[in-house]
Amino acid sequence: MKLILEYIDKNSFIHNLTGATKLICFILWCVVTIITYDTRLLIFLIVLSVFLFKLSKIKFKDISFVITFILIFLLLNNILIYAFGPNTGPEIYGTKTILLNFNNAYSITAEQLFYQLNITLKYFSVIPISLLFILTTNPSEFAASLNKIGINYKISYAISLALRYIPDIIEDYKNISLSKQARGIDMSKNEKLSIRIKNMFFIIIPIIFSSINRIDKISCAMELRGFGYKKKRTWYTQRKFKINDIVSILFFIILDLIAIWLFYMNNGRFFNPFIK
Repeated sequence: MKLILEYIDKNSFIHNLTGATKLICFILWCVVTIITYDTRLLIFLIVLSVFLFKLSKIKFKDISFVITFILIFLLLNNILIYAFGPNTGPEIYGTKTILLNFNNAYSITAEQLFYQLNITLKYFSVIPISLLFILTTNPSEFAASLNKIGINYKISYAISLALRYIPDIIEDYKNISLSKQARGIDMSKNEKLSIRIKNMFFIIIPIIFSSINRIDKISCAMELRGFGYKKKRTWYTQRKFKINDIVSILFFIILDLIAIWLFYMNNGRFFNPFIK
């Protein structure tokens, strides 16, 4: 089970797109998921994301740990939505079809279940693409392509460093956690949740100091190499935009237009199957 999310080098259609193209497509995808609560479009996005994963040749085992964590978070999120807003669905769709009548406040309704289904579908539509963006984007090439479309190379390089640094933080967390457990600080399910949360602070503090030390070394190395001295820089990994990049961006623009069209067709963000 892979615990670290980082770039996986493969030869696929997704990998061969430039980093800027993938960023633009990712933003357009997020716009669609923000705009719509149309169940039909969300299901299509999920099917499309599965297809894109197949196209990228990324294996499920590479993201299994993250997916498991997300499913737990999603379950907790749905419980909290129902606990604090059990009548949100009926308020949105304008009807109330009671399936199980506990009391007036917490009766289970078809509208609430349908609303929370859409929330779940929105998660499943955007999270796989977020993971795909991280796993298929070379940080160096990504920085180069951002600089090519007009973003200052200092900002581009900072984003590149962030993408490279995230896996290092996760690796540090894992190593420090194992060393603390070897010293008797239990992080397993055998301990109470409150004790496990308290023990996490013994891991977070070394990570903070390790991060400060690493940032200082990176800053010194960049200063010694004259980073920022010139207004422009050359990129070893820079790639040109190709027809596949243009087609991909156009496809996602069409998706956004479909989402806007459905917004007007549904008289809002929500597709309402309860209207008779």
